[in-house]
Amino acid sequence: MDSDIKRPLIVATTNRGKLPEICDIMADMPFEIMSLDDAVCLGYISEIPAVVEDGKTFEYNALKKATEIMRQSGITTLADDSGLEIDFLGGLPGVDSAYYLGADTPYYKRNKFIVEIMQGVGDDRRAARFVSVITIVSSDGQTLTARGMCEGIIAHEPMGDGGFGYDPIFFVPSLGKTFAQLSSAEKNAVSHRSVALRKIKELL
Repeated sequence: MDSDIKRPLIVATTNRGKLPEICDIMADMPFEIMSLDDAVCLGYISEIPAVVEDGKTFEYNALKKATEIMRQSGITTLADDSGLEIDFLGGLPGVDSAYYLGADTPYYKRNKFIVEIMQGVGDDRRAARFVSVITIVSSDGQTLTARGMCEGIIAHEPMGDGGFGYDPIFFVPSLGKTFAQLSSAEKNAVSHRSVALRKIKELL
C-alpha cells in the first residue's frame, strides 16, 4: 500500500468512546479516517443504519457491521465488536455487553450491579477480560479480522473517571489501576482494542 496515498476509511461505530481510541491507534496508517457522521455529511451514506448485532460471537457482529456499511457506502469500513467476559458470571456479559440489563441501562448501573453481585468474591475468582474483534471490509472485497484481549479482574468498587463502559470496574493488577484510571496513552498501550488494531495494521 502506497503510504503517500490516503484512502477513505469509515469507522463503523456510534460509540463516542471507541472512535478516538481507534483514530489514535490508526493515525499512522494511510487512511483518511471518518466517522459515520462524517460519512453522512460527505454523502457516502444517506443515514446511519441501525445494524442489529444479533450474532453469538464478536467476529460475527464485527463482520456484519463492517459489511453493511461498506455495501451502502462503497468505502472501506472498519468495525469493532467488543465486550467484557467475567468468569464468575460464566462469561457474561460477553457478546451482549452493550445490552446487558437492557440496552437503555446506563453503564454506571451495570457496573454497580456487577460489583454488588460479586460482593465477598475473592480476587482469585474475579478474573475477567476485555475482548475486541476488529474487522476491515475493503471496497475491493477483501476482509481482514483480528482479535485482541486484555486480562484483568473485576474491582471491588468502580474507580476512576476516565474511559467509558465497564472501564471503572476492570482492574489490571500489573498496572495497579482500572481502565478508567489510565491515561489515553496508557490504555492504548495495553487495551484489547489496541492489541486487535495492531494485529490489523500488521495484516495491512
